Amino acid sequence: MTSDQRPIGVFDSGIGGLSVLRALQQELPNERFVYLADNAHAPYGEKSEDFVSQRTHAIAQFLQTQHQIKALVVACNTATAAAIQGLRAAYPTLPLVGVEPALKPALALSTTRRIGVIATRGTVGSEKFSRLLASVQDEATFVVQACNGLALAIEQSTLPDPSHAAQAQITHLLQNYTQAMGRFGSASGDIDTLVLGCTHYVFVENDLRTLLGPNVQLVSTGAPVARQTYRLLAAAGLLNAAQPKGAAPTIRLLTTGDLKGLQAAAQRWLSLPEEACEAVPASL
Repeated sequence: MTSDQRPIGVFDSGIGGLSVLRALQQELPNERFVYLADNAHAPYGEKSEDFVSQRTHAIAQFLQTQHQIKALVVACNTATAAAIQGLRAAYPTLPLVGVEPALKPALALSTTRRIGVIATRGTVGSEKFSRLLASVQDEATFVVQACNGLALAIEQSTLPDPSHAAQAQITHLLQNYTQAMGRFGSASGDIDTLVLGCTHYVFVENDLRTLLGPNVQLVSTGAPVARQTYRLLAAAGLLNAAQPKGAAPTIRLLTTGDLKGLQAAAQRWLSLPEEACEAVPASL
């Protein structure tokens, strides 16, 4: 097997995509990764579709020209919805993987056939999400909730020495949004499965379990995205067969915003040192 040691590019509006990067590392342990958090322009979920598309294309070009990536994972539901079709047209030979709310996997898990979906306003308002929802809405009842402010609160909670106010805001938002959706549980008429339709939300799974109880299943997209990335690379002959003996896979984390925030998140969720992170221009 040949080895292609170029890195896989991964990006998100902020630290949420680190949940996808973690799954990619587990599925592709021999690969190198370069992750870009566009913190200077986060959160995407409350920006216009044109703005998100413009940023997505700028980041894709940056990762290709500056880091010679061999594939790109758009680890952001909002950016996928706004720009993945345009990216495929602009980069026809680059393997591209986007993320979308895991409605189909949730169908396989739900027994009450009542499924909740939490996501950003940009995701739930997109044409791509509307098409996805239409493709499955005859198979279950989907209760969709846009969660304005939640991704931003999660970003702020990862800053060094986060204030108690940031965690309190997360708790407040989760309580309000889940209460607005109705009853959660395993009885008939209950929402028994909740789709986390934003990569940031994986980092508040424990808070959600405390709120919703042990009988509600939480579904995210990291593992399916990692498996699809593996399939695409294998089909294209782009896998890195093996790392040199004793070498650890290289991971570079970049941010257009607050470096200390990314460093804190990288240490907290990926056990990576501060030296793995660096700042890049917000105007890239």
